[in-house]
Amino acid sequence: MTETARRTALVLGAGGLTGAAWEIGILRGLAEAGVDPGSADLVVGSSAGAVVGAQLTAGGRTLDELYESQFADAADELPARLRPGQILRYALAVLGSRTPEAYGRKLGRLATAARTVAPEARRKVVAARLGDRADWPARRLLLTAVDADSGALTAFDRDAGVPLVDAVTASCAIPGAWPVVELAGRRWIDGGLHSTANAQLAAGYERVLIVAPSAAGNGVLHSPARQGAALAAAGARVEVITPDAASRQAFGRDRFDLTRRGPAARAGRAQAAAHAAAVTALWAQ
Repeated sequence: MTETARRTALVLGAGGLTGAAWEIGILRGLAEAGVDPGSADLVVGSSAGAVVGAQLTAGGRTLDELYESQFADAADELPARLRPGQILRYALAVLGSRTPEAYGRKLGRLATAARTVAPEARRKVVAARLGDRADWPARRLLLTAVDADSGALTAFDRDAGVPLVDAVTASCAIPGAWPVVELAGRRWIDGGLHSTANAQLAAGYERVLIVAPSAAGNGVLHSPARQGAALAAAGARVEVITPDAASRQAFGRDRFDLTRRGPAARAGRAQAAAHAAAVTALWAQ
C-alpha cells in the first residue's frame, strides 16, 4: 500500500439498527456540509458499522438512498431482542473478565447456547441490506469479528477469501440475538465485543474519523475516545463523534427497534452540523 493510500481512515462502530441509522445520518449531514468521509482510503466497520461500511463502499446505493431507506418499510428484517437474563450475562461477563479475549470467550459460550433464527435466514437479511451483487470493494475495507472459541479479534478484508455478505453477517452476530456464523473453518460472533469501535485498526493512518454509536468503555473494553486518544498520541489527527443527548433520546431503549431507525437517522443528520467544521478541517489536510 502506498503512502498516499494511508492518509484517511473512517471507523464505524457498533450499535444495532439504531446505531447504523445514526451513522448514516451523520455521514449524510457531513456530506451536506461538503465533506465526504465515506471516500476514506480505509473503512473499518464493526457490527452495525460493518453493515454501513459495506453499504458505503460496495452496496451500490448512494448515501442519499441509504438515508432515505431508514424511513422505509423494513419488510426484509427479522425481529430480535436480548432477554433480561442474557443482558445480565453480558454484564457479568465484563465484570468477570480481565481481557477482551476472555470477554469474547464468555459471550461465545452464550451465543453457542442461545436459540435464534436459522443461520440461513439471518444471512438472507444481511444480503438484502447489501444488495444481490455486493462484493468486496477496491478500497480497503476491514470488517471485524470475534472468534467464538478463542475470543480473539480478527478483521476480514478482500484477501481473506470469504464472501462480503458472510463477513458482514459474522461481524453482526450479536450473542443471544443472532446465530454464530461458521466461516473459514472457525465460528464467529459480533465484532463489537472487543470495543465498540476497534479504532486501533486505523493505526498508521494520518487522519482518522471515528463515528461510534456507543461511547461506552471500561477497564476491559476501550472506549472510542480512549482509542482515538491512543491514535492521536501516535501522531494521527483524530476526530471522534459519539451521540449527543438528542441522538441518544432518538435511539430509544431498544437498539433492535425498527421503528427508531428514522428518528435515529434524522438525529444523526442534525448532529452532524456541530461536527462539520472540525471534520472538514481534518479531511482537508
